[in-house]
Amino acid sequence: MTADAGRSGAGPTTAPTGTEGEGPGSARFHCSDAARGRDDAFFATAPPARRWLLVEHGGPWGHQPLHDAGFAPEVLAAIDAFCRARGARFQLIRRTAARGVVKEDHGRFALVETSEGQESVRWGRVDDPADLPAALADLEGCTQVSDEPVYLICAHGRHDACCARRGRPVAAVLAAAHPTRTWETTHTGGDRFAANVVLLPHGFVLGQVPATEVLEIAARYDKGEIDTRQVRGRSSLAPPAQAAQHHARLAFDEADVDAFGPRGMVQRDDGLWSVRLDGGADRGIVTVVLREQWISSPTPLTCSALRAASMRTFELVSLSADAGGAAT
Repeated sequence: MTADAGRSGAGPTTAPTGTEGEGPGSARFHCSDAARGRDDAFFATAPPARRWLLVEHGGPWGHQPLHDAGFAPEVLAAIDAFCRARGARFQLIRRTAARGVVKEDHGRFALVETSEGQESVRWGRVDDPADLPAALADLEGCTQVSDEPVYLICAHGRHDACCARRGRPVAAVLAAAHPTRTWETTHTGGDRFAANVVLLPHGFVLGQVPATEVLEIAARYDKGEIDTRQVRGRSSLAPPAQAAQHHARLAFDEADVDAFGPRGMVQRDDGLWSVRLDGGADRGIVTVVLREQWISSPTPLTCSALRAASMRTFELVSLSADAGGAAT
């Protein structure tokens, strides 16, 4: 199964010291509060996934979503093999309900394709998790294409407290307006950027989404628009391409979800990344040059981490549009 690729690197082997309430040993430490205090950049941090496999599970959710879900070994093996073969990221999903209320499980599952020009959502249903392997083996026969978008909100409290603390209020607001599109989901990576929202089928992962703005975000996405200042990245793209799209969207004030498709990427001999984007007929090829950097964090990047770590960022070196070039 495609693993969640963390953005942190090796950090100090001991937990940092700091003021009361800012260290990992403090009951008041919340990684999302610390990230906001540091003003962490969150572009180019979307988890890598060309496809997303969503499986309904009413909970409770353990720390490891798949292996703690109570599925039989043969079901686990089938899901793992499917995700590896399809380049899919596995997520448990459930409907939003008041805390303490048992969430109904109707056996729904979906495969979402997020690659540029191939975006799609296919929904299916099984009577029992034991039927999942057969359904995944005959996906076209067991699923139907849906033209309705899917909104995922990470609310996985057993993985990180911030995901539940910030994610559930966002899920509640969105579910009240769009009950059939909205799902709580397990860990999407980037706990410190909670609330994290995933817009499918394009695979845009948004961070630090407030409940007061999520309906406007959904409305814009329905119109084919996003605000790049809220976007961590598109999951089907590698981090340098996510960063390049971010900088290009800012430079040209571009909101179209399909804008700036990657057309080539290379790491040069000097270590810089050069990413070529399709700027359309007016801009031609847009070339974005980036410097990859690792920045030490004074505090852990998750609520449960016992040590600080490093964060990867991409500094903009240059951006140029070749209007005379062919954008293909």
